[in-house]
Amino acid sequence: MRRTIITTGIVAALITVAIIIFSRLGKGKETAVNYAIATRGPFEIAVSNAGELEAERSVDIMGPDIMQSSQQGGQRGGGRGGMRITSFKIQDIVPEGTEVKKGDYIAQLDRTDYDNTLKTALENLNTLQSNLEMAILDTAVMLTNLRDAIRNQTIAVEEADITLQQSKYEPPATIRQAEINLNKQIRALEQRKKNYELQKARALTNIRDKKRLRDDGQELVNSLQNFLAQFTITAPSPGMVIYKEEFNGAKRKAGSQVNPFDRVIATLPDLTSMISKTFVSEIEVNRVVPGQKVIITIDAIPGKSWTGSVISVANIGEQLGNSESKMFEVYIKVDGNNPDLRPAMTTYNKIIIESFDDVISIPTECVHADADGIPFVYKKNKTKQIVVLGEMNDKNIIIKEGVDPGCNVYVITPEDVSKFRLVGKELLARSE
Repeated sequence: MRRTIITTGIVAALITVAIIIFSRLGKGKETAVNYAIATRGPFEIAVSNAGELEAERSVDIMGPDIMQSSQQGGQRGGGRGGMRITSFKIQDIVPEGTEVKKGDYIAQLDRTDYDNTLKTALENLNTLQSNLEMAILDTAVMLTNLRDAIRNQTIAVEEADITLQQSKYEPPATIRQAEINLNKQIRALEQRKKNYELQKARALTNIRDKKRLRDDGQELVNSLQNFLAQFTITAPSPGMVIYKEEFNGAKRKAGSQVNPFDRVIATLPDLTSMISKTFVSEIEVNRVVPGQKVIITIDAIPGKSWTGSVISVANIGEQLGNSESKMFEVYIKVDGNNPDLRPAMTTYNKIIIESFDDVISIPTECVHADADGIPFVYKKNKTKQIVVLGEMNDKNIIIKEGVDPGCNVYVITPEDVSKFRLVGKELLARSE
């Protein structure tokens, strides 16, 4: 019996100790959960948003200028054979992110449609060249025949003159007949010479016209060949190839169509000067102004940060797909030359609105207010402390008066608030 009593006592003692331990652990846990400690130190008010890197400056890699080439082709072809204004198809392009030097290959455009135009122009040029050669040959033959006729007529004049000279002892009628024949042959010679000059002038004009048409056809062919040479796109300067982004967000790549009014195939960004483009909500945009300091981190380069500054804030907001409120575009310039940064990298931008060197702050959820709007906190020492508030950020708020550093304040409203004593009435005037 005695042994049973002793055993029962030991068990009861162990249970009591266990209850005390668990009770203390529970209280410790409650303290960690229910209280926050007021801290003194630097305090920042910031607006934070994700963004995307892009180069501040870039060089556009352009496709052929179909508008200018079409006008030139129409002028040189006499209004014939001008090129149709149509879109270009990217047949091949180097991978995005490729680093290139000036003159390096970038892309190849599909030239099928314009190859047919060039083929037609070459066929037309061959026809014009043949017409010119035929006109030259015909003119040579015609003028040769005319010159032979002039020589023959010159001989006829000489023969008529000889006949006249030999008839001086003949009857007057015979002499007169010889004179008439000589005059007739002289007039025929003059007519043949005049006809020769007229036919020569006509023939030379015809040759000039055909030569002009041939030259126009040749210039059209040269224009088309020069135009088609532009279908092989090369780098205008060194840099990294970034695909052109369409208005719908898609990028131009192999198979994409290039509008003749927007001939950009890709861009070569200047990586020595980078900016981050972000969007700020209409609620916060009034607090963001050019010149504010920004702390920038990049998902792809963890453990490292960069500094920058706001350089522009949009005056007009836009509705983005993932936001119910209007968003305003903000550009942030990254300080210095950073070779690790690349376009399209995702950034996290913390825009510093205001900073304080040495203030007391607590979590915002620690601050309460009665119906009269007077702010207060519940302290661990069972007091309801009226406080004077300062600026706040997304997590904490500055306490100008009413709380000392290291003070424990309730994060949530305690259950026995009726037992808390109200203090700090002297701060009422300053808390309004």
